[in-house]
Amino acid sequence: MSRPALSPVAAGLDETVPFVGPEAIMRRTGVPLRARIGANESPFGPAPSVLAAMRVAAAESWHYGDPENHDLRAAIADHLGVDFANVMPGEGVDAILGMAVRLYAAPGSTVVTSLGGYPTFNYHIAGYGALMHTVPYIGDREDIDALARAARETGAAMVYLANPDNPMGSWWDAASVERFIAAVPETTMIILDEAYGEFAPPGTLPALDMTRPNLLRMRTFSKAYGLAGARVGYVFGEARSISAFNRIRNHFGISNVAQAAGIAALADGAALQQSLAAVRESIEDTSAIARRHGLIPLPTATNFVAVDCGRDGPYAQAILDGLAKRGVFVRKPAVTGLNRCIRISAGTQADRALLDQSLGEVLAELS
Repeated sequence: MSRPALSPVAAGLDETVPFVGPEAIMRRTGVPLRARIGANESPFGPAPSVLAAMRVAAAESWHYGDPENHDLRAAIADHLGVDFANVMPGEGVDAILGMAVRLYAAPGSTVVTSLGGYPTFNYHIAGYGALMHTVPYIGDREDIDALARAARETGAAMVYLANPDNPMGSWWDAASVERFIAAVPETTMIILDEAYGEFAPPGTLPALDMTRPNLLRMRTFSKAYGLAGARVGYVFGEARSISAFNRIRNHFGISNVAQAAGIAALADGAALQQSLAAVRESIEDTSAIARRHGLIPLPTATNFVAVDCGRDGPYAQAILDGLAKRGVFVRKPAVTGLNRCIRISAGTQADRALLDQSLGEVLAELS
């Protein structure tokens, strides 16, 4: 039987999901999930004030959320201290990345990113028919000078930098990021992913500059605010570059519940500070657990810690697999050099106790 043809771009793609979720692992193995500490979520959840706002909005879910996201957009602008025209909400950074690629990377154009960097961005590059040019990490950090150089040499349509970085948790200071931005051609759109910015030490995030047409900065409510399941984030930058999102965005993509959650989260600064403190305590304890078992936690400016397992990728994979058999979900980088590490998200006290016990058992088996 004849059937409609896929577009040329879609026809050349594999059917894939960038991340294997803990739910898929459970379905495949039959092992119940006991500690969900692999997806960089916040186990401490949204603030009570946010949950209360979501409950009120849920009762109004019979109608669509505001397609202009007006009140959320205004709240974000006020939070940043910028004009309304300089921000645009979206369904989390993942969706915003996809829209940015669609806007600025034509099929066949080149997009520069780091080898081993955030895989969902790579997924969107392929999905819109652009070509990916990768630059290796240097010293467990994205190589900002090589990224800028590659953008110049390839005539890239876009270049991507996550600061702080996922999956390694490393970061560059603001002056270094500003040097990177200045070195990128004006015709290349810079994507500065700051999803973990709330966790970063002072002096990490550059000052706000709403005049540069080739810079888009992205943040999320998924991490520090504990709203990963709500799917809401935002992009900010020069007004015309932001306005371009109105050409393609999903106008009903952010539910009324998610809009209410974002507004309430920005209004509760005390809850944010409590969340950040809980994450810091968790990461410090997780790092101590790793050291106790002879592993090396790397410095981190995020809500997770990359743990150097001391050997190679297969050994780190064996540790990950052993933890999975005990219902402890963590992840690891895939690229050679980085794959000596496993990546452990902030967890509750019970999560960390189970990690401690399970890690000891796995390492004893492997020895």
